[in-house]
Amino acid sequence: MYLNLLMMFLAAGLIGALALLVGGLIGPKKASEDKLAAYESGIASTSSARERFPVHFYLVAMLFIIFDIEAAFFYPLAVHFQVEPQFLFVQGLIFIAILAVGYIYVLRKGVLAWR
Repeated sequence: MYLNLLMMFLAAGLIGALALLVGGLIGPKKASEDKLAAYESGIASTSSARERFPVHFYLVAMLFIIFDIEAAFFYPLAVHFQVEPQFLFVQGLIFIAILAVGYIYVLRKGVLAWR
């Protein structure tokens, strides 16, 4: 059982290492100003890449990640739902209630009010 998992990780690591090695060997070696410039959808950059963003941007990004990852926690629940439906349904409701409390807290703090 664990041998299959080990083989999968080894294969993934070998493929990644091989891709880096081949790209380094046959890739272009000459650096130019155009190649070293940051690519921003074809538009020439007008300011430094080290520009500071407001904290609000990071809060919204973290909230997106948190509330987006919660969907991943429902997959195991859905897979095992046929085994113990009543128990898992209650667990799902508790999980959604905890997320709702967090969402209400975020709304009251005004994090999602874009200024």
